[in-house]
Amino acid sequence: MYNIKPPHFLKQKNMMRVLLALLPLLLVCIYYFGWRVLAVLVVALLSGFLTEWIMAAKRGGRISTACFVTCSLYALSLSATVPLWIVAVGAVVAILFGKEVFGGFGKNVFNPAIVGRGFVFVCFPVEITSRYVPVFRGFPGGFAHWSMANLKELPDYLTESGLLVADAVTAATPMWARRDYGFETSVIDLFTGRIGEWFEINGTSRILAAGSNIEVAGLVILLSGVFLIWTRTANWRLTVGMLSGALGLSLVLRYLLGIDAVPPPAFTLGSGALLYAAVFMVTDPVSAPKNRSAQWIYSIMIGALVVFFRYRSIFTGGVVFSILFGNMFAPTLDRWFKRGHKPVRSVS
Repeated sequence: MYNIKPPHFLKQKNMMRVLLALLPLLLVCIYYFGWRVLAVLVVALLSGFLTEWIMAAKRGGRISTACFVTCSLYALSLSATVPLWIVAVGAVVAILFGKEVFGGFGKNVFNPAIVGRGFVFVCFPVEITSRYVPVFRGFPGGFAHWSMANLKELPDYLTESGLLVADAVTAATPMWARRDYGFETSVIDLFTGRIGEWFEINGTSRILAAGSNIEVAGLVILLSGVFLIWTRTANWRLTVGMLSGALGLSLVLRYLLGIDAVPPPAFTLGSGALLYAAVFMVTDPVSAPKNRSAQWIYSIMIGALVVFFRYRSIFTGGVVFSILFGNMFAPTLDRWFKRGHKPVRSVS
């Protein structure tokens, strides 16, 4: 029998500031999607906290404030309509396999929130992508509703009102709509979160929907980013580097090589998912490199990979796999610059 003692809490001021910066995003997401966003967040927090509590108690460690940051980042990266049992599974995976298997806070190689998000996306793609919905508009918006998916009829601002939400035609996110159907959402609507309209392709009607909660919060994400950088909570090099990498490859592919399938730079940068990753995900101090030169290479590479994956892979978002790919190279980049770029001789 294990002698399990209740673990203590490790209070981290930087993590508390990240949680504070996420609060405006939560309010925006509730306005656009309804109160079910809060339910998704609560389930993620409880599942992740319980997992870390059990593991920390067994190894005699402490529960870090980072646990709540991980679960919050993970929850807001999901859609508001994702089944709650999937939310719980992803939170457990994020804490258990993204952090605890490496020994706890500060020892993980991969960003735990990204580990959880990637796991549920790969394992439950149908359950996740078949439930996308448009946003609420006007006042009080989602604050007066539980979820768009629970409405009997679509909102009045949609031209096809009168259809049951459950029977509505196939939904497509802005990235899917552009890549697969040639319908491009305006940058203003993409940036401000006004995602929800009908469009017709080859005689078939489809509805534009948001793929994740934070996809609608581009403006607020930027303001939160300014706060985190101003308080030195987030590393500005990592944020600027990722945005620069995405912008650079977008310009090269679209205008230098003439690949029209690659979205315009404004469309790429206006994506809430890209901005969210640049401000909150790629800036994870544990999984990112510590050397400044390595940080530039790391973040620029991730930003460029997002554009490449959106262009060539079946995953229209591309953010999750770009960050996981970058996480793998972070320790190597640090070692490379620490040794002055000198090749390591093998000893045999």
